Amino acid sequence: MSAPAFLAGAKVRLRALTEADADGPYVGWLNDAEVCAGNSHHVFPYGRDAAREFIRSANQRSDALTLAIELVADGRHVGNIALNQIHPRHRAAEFAILLGDKAVWGQGVASEAARLIVAHGFSALGLHRIYCGTFADNAGMIALAAKLAMREEGRRREAAWKDGRFVDVIEFAVLASEWARQENSTN
Repeated sequence: MSAPAFLAGAKVRLRALTEADADGPYVGWLNDAEVCAGNSHHVFPYGRDAAREFIRSANQRSDALTLAIELVADGRHVGNIALNQIHPRHRAAEFAILLGDKAVWGQGVASEAARLIVAHGFSALGLHRIYCGTFADNAGMIALAAKLAMREEGRRREAAWKDGRFVDVIEFAVLASEWARQENSTN
């Protein structure tokens, strides 16, 4: 049985991670080169003990909100999403997402989950700015940033080593006022 929903949409529920998640598909996602092609994971093997430790730590933090993405239709855990490095003075946080279940790629799951957590960041956490960085060849994350009204703020040239080569990291962000304008125009 999964934890109760913290945030919910039509397709997804966002809920607290539980230690039982370490026994599901979660560990496999971080060991899958295709799932991790656009992020900094898949450098060392990831095991269930590391997953349990991460989950315990994530559930104790007040400077990060890390949630499981679960499908409404069948309760399947398909990814994780987070607002990391929540800074109370600057009222900023870093957005991160891992959609591990390849069967749901391209179905709007990441978009809905992202909209839920970003809206929560601005409304409930009182954030002013939400930002993310991604590899320049991560087309999925770049498209998601655009859907979230994030603007490109810059490029860190050859800032990350991935798969035997240096890659650029593109930085994006959305301000609370920009988010509100987008939300008002779609309602």
